[in-house]
Amino acid sequence: FPTDRTTEIGQLISSYLGREKNLEDHTIHLLFSANRWEHVPMMKEKLHQGITVVVDRYAFSGVAFTSAKGNFCLDWCKQPDVGLPKPDLILFLQLSPEEAAERGNFGHERYETSSFQEKVLQSFYCLMEDKTLNWKTVNASKSIEDLHREIKSIAQKTMQEVQNKPLGELWK
Repeated sequence: FPTDRTTEIGQLISSYLGREKNLEDHTIHLLFSANRWEHVPMMKEKLHQGITVVVDRYAFSGVAFTSAKGNFCLDWCKQPDVGLPKPDLILFLQLSPEEAAERGNFGHERYETSSFQEKVLQSFYCLMEDKTLNWKTVNASKSIEDLHREIKSIAQKTMQEVQNKPLGELWK
């Protein structure tokens, strides 16, 4: 599940991303984090039932985007998400800013400019240096079918490796 735009917090985020509402940078960062925390009870319940949970973006995206704005350090950006369920796998779908700009709807939401995306990419590279997390980079410029096949293979392998592993906490 991606950012849930149906909750009150999610609706605020949606109006911000759609440029309908302006929010101070610290505020929007904390709202994104709060939106993730809203889902923790449901995520834990699903995980304890043995259900695999797939999350679009999660905490790493929030940290990368806010820190790319400048005058925000990675550590400050990570703090609101400390203690979230730790993912067993983080897939980074790598696509050049030029290729991303060619995809449909690029530029409709705030932050969808190539220069800003380049800064976000640098922040992601810093986050990937954390060896306590299982990052896998996938080339996203291939066909949807090939990309799907590769992601499915990596996910299935990871699910087998971690099936009896306890749930960890992010950045603790």
